[in-house]
Amino acid sequence: RAMEHDRALEVYDIIRTIRDPEKPNTLEELEVVTENCVEVQEIGEEEYLVIIRFTPTVPHCSLATLIGLCLRIKLQRCLPFRHKLEIYISEGTHSTEEDINKQINDKERVAAAMENPNLREIVEQCVTEPD
Repeated sequence: RAMEHDRALEVYDIIRTIRDPEKPNTLEELEVVTENCVEVQEIGEEEYLVIIRFTPTVPHCSLATLIGLCLRIKLQRCLPFRHKLEIYISEGTHSTEEDINKQINDKERVAAAMENPNLREIVEQCVTEPD
């Protein structure tokens, strides 16, 4: 339990500094992510299931999919332990949450999105740590 809690804080520390695609704020400042939105469960020897439930700022947020993509990319790059990653919109906080949840948890769609140079550039701007 303590290990899972420590891992959850580690995950939160990585995602809290991701910047919003439209605003100069971080996802933490906008309360899109909070410590409580990260859940970590041990699923094997030194392997963890990381579940993130983020809350878009408005129920029709057009950037929710992009935010989910940023969360996924940053964690894939930065998590120092073996993991499976599931990212969801907090239940009842977005008008198309089911569709978005499918998109951001579909490896092929994520890979295709990252092949788009415009999308990739936006993601890079959001996930790059400020100096």
